[in-house]
Amino acid sequence: MGRGTPVVTGIAPQKETAAPRQAPPTAGGPSAAERVVRALRAAVVPLALITLTALAGVVLGRVYAGDLLSRLVIGAAVGSVLVSVAARRLPSWLVAPVSMAAMAGWTLWSLRLAAARADLPGSLLEVSADAARNGIPRLLTAMIPVEPTPDTVLVPVVAAWLAGLAGAEVALRTGRMLLGYLPAAGLYAAALYVVGPNAEPAIGTTIAFVAVAAVGLAAPTGTPSAGGDPTAGLAPGMRAAVRLRLAVSAALGVALVIGLVALLGPMVAGQVDGRPVDPRRYVEPPQVQMLDENPLIRISGWALRPEQKLLDVSTVGATPSAGGADDTKATGGVDDAATADAGDAKAGRSVQIRLAVLSDYDGITWRVGATYRNAGRILPATAPARDSTVDTVRQEITVAELSGRLLPAVATPREVSGARVAYDPASGTLIRPEGLTPGLRYTVTSARERPDNNLLATANVPAGEEVARVLRVADGVPDPLRRLAAQLAEENGAPYARAAAIEQFLAEHYRVVADAPSGHAYPNLAFFLFGPRNGGGQRGTSEQFAAAFAVLGRLSGLPTRVVVGFSCSGQGPVRAGDAYAWPEVLFDGLGWVAFDPLPRPENEPRPVEEDFRPTPEDPPPSEAPAPTVEPTASPEPVAAPEGPPARGGVSTPVLVAGGSGALLLVVGALLLTLLAMRRSLTRKRLAGGDPGQRIAGAWREVTDALRLAGRPVGDDLAATEVAAQARQALAEARAGTTRGGASGSATTGGGVPGGGVPGGGVPGAEPAVDELATLLNQVGFAPEAAAADQAARAAEVATAYITDLRSARPWWRRLLWSVHPSPLHQARRSPHSHPRRPPR
Repeated sequence: MGRGTPVVTGIAPQKETAAPRQAPPTAGGPSAAERVVRALRAAVVPLALITLTALAGVVLGRVYAGDLLSRLVIGAAVGSVLVSVAARRLPSWLVAPVSMAAMAGWTLWSLRLAAARADLPGSLLEVSADAARNGIPRLLTAMIPVEPTPDTVLVPVVAAWLAGLAGAEVALRTGRMLLGYLPAAGLYAAALYVVGPNAEPAIGTTIAFVAVAAVGLAAPTGTPSAGGDPTAGLAPGMRAAVRLRLAVSAALGVALVIGLVALLGPMVAGQVDGRPVDPRRYVEPPQVQMLDENPLIRISGWALRPEQKLLDVSTVGATPSAGGADDTKATGGVDDAATADAGDAKAGRSVQIRLAVLSDYDGITWRVGATYRNAGRILPATAPARDSTVDTVRQEITVAELSGRLLPAVATPREVSGARVAYDPASGTLIRPEGLTPGLRYTVTSARERPDNNLLATANVPAGEEVARVLRVADGVPDPLRRLAAQLAEENGAPYARAAAIEQFLAEHYRVVADAPSGHAYPNLAFFLFGPRNGGGQRGTSEQFAAAFAVLGRLSGLPTRVVVGFSCSGQGPVRAGDAYAWPEVLFDGLGWVAFDPLPRPENEPRPVEEDFRPTPEDPPPSEAPAPTVEPTASPEPVAAPEGPPARGGVSTPVLVAGGSGALLLVVGALLLTLLAMRRSLTRKRLAGGDPGQRIAGAWREVTDALRLAGRPVGDDLAATEVAAQARQALAEARAGTTRGGASGSATTGGGVPGGGVPGGGVPGAEPAVDELATLLNQVGFAPEAAAADQAARAAEVATAYITDLRSARPWWRRLLWSVHPSPLHQARRSPHSHPRRPPR
């Protein structure tokens, strides 16, 4: 001990002389320049994480219309990282719930903004639920450019927020920068994959990504040590060894990086011009039922119910064309009815509303054959025909009794608001994947093309693979159809003359009736064209006229298709009687030109036999002609039920609802279990066992409360010292609540030992903790001397203190107080509640 005294006295002066040198920084604090430098260093990593995550949104935004998606992703990047920065002093397990709450708010605001921009109907809850169910498939089946609607922005916004949260927590809380960059790098790679070959290579943004990552890694983020040398405090020999090891490690790292660049550089450079994979090919686009794939079969059903109201139409922004087929049909010249809208031939009506374009024919059925892609409000534009003029037509359409998924619109739609649509650019056909419902109102802006009639007589028709689809003739064509097409083609050499001849032949020899059976297969068309009049032949609806024109046109070398739609004045109701089908022919430089093969109502059709004989020669007089058998009529079209066809199993909404409900039940069950276990532990401590065990249990409740309040006590402290810390913790919590600051701060001197609570409080609460400590010491000296009333008093004191301490905590900490698992964990580590040893 004699030798130890000089050592102690020798150290004391050093502490006293060192204190004045440390006093100025403590009193004055760091200078303004130092604070700025520290702030800049601390901001390097958050800014790098925000930039890396935002660049993924910039890359993905290249396939979106406008910059809304990029701005929403940038906002998610900024919000996620800033929340993590602001919550750095919170426990790590609490940051994720706080960030998730902020993410929910930003996501809901983003969905509301996207829905408002796209003019989508429905409440925010309905829009959010639909986006959650269909976000990924609609994103991968949407047309390019993708409209930023709720279902196409939900996944990128949530992914950006989660990437920013994960990166910030790893980089800021653990200091592992490379691992912190992984979420942003994964998000960037996912954005490149989703874009695929639908945009130019993202070379500039990729270089920027690498540069920002390098700056974040190179910039110092902490306070440098004295002199900047990590070996400054080591012995000379050890210092040299450490420096040598660091130099060798750095050299090996540089050599490894150079080797990887030399090995992988040419391989990566060779893939720059390669075409990336398009993930859209793995996702099935929206499908339709037979009723929408072949709406031509609905013509006969609508003809039998002509007064059925299907739509209400209001047209603005276009002037109906003057003149019509009725004025020019008899001339047979260039100004024939074929050059005007087919709707002009029907009682002065001039606005054609298309329902579907049917381009595929297999000898039995005409089909749309479309590949629908989810589209936003702005549809992809196609270049108009060279020698045509374009009128902008804007219509507001309200669905009445029209069923199915096909969405009526004037050709060619350019913008749709008020309904979520899918679109086939090849045919210009629109569908609403959810199906039409009465009262649905939407607005369509279309670019209607009108060809130059003066060029039709000399116009040619295209050929080759590009139009092979609309030139294809299925096998099994009846011989009379081939010979009729050949006869009309021989007499008329020019393409337009052939089309006009087919139109005129059908209009002069056949009759339009409303009760003709549906059907446009080869046998049905043969009976319509050559069947006996007294047996039901040579009469039909616009279905047979349009289908016969299209087949005869293809047999004559004309690219044709069939269109189903409505002809109306453009204002007021559209009824079932307004529905009809018309054929179109494709001409070079003029585009698709509509023809009208329907006869004029006042014309009496001539017998077909006057201009065409279906057999090469008349049968012998002795032979009776074989009876003509009328083909079996197709059944009347029946409206398809709403919704997609049943495929068995459980639907997606049910699965989503069931999964969400199950998750809520699991979380609720877990919270209830924790609450029940905590209460059971409290009852066991305060009411179980002898009075000594109950007093010790009350003391355990107080120490657990201090741990939950962020003020754990060590096992080496005496009961009176723990009581003093308990008073101080309660005083600081109350003072923080009074000031509106954060509770549980690490200030010192907040309580006065043995005194009251500054700033108010419940009188008598602090001395009661001392009373509990006295009882605990008494139990430690004489366990058998504890009485039941003392145990009851200990439980009362502990309960009152815990209630006061909990009420002084913030509201969100009070919610977690009763279900926090820490007391259960401590009880499992120390199953027996032994009283603390009294101080010596």
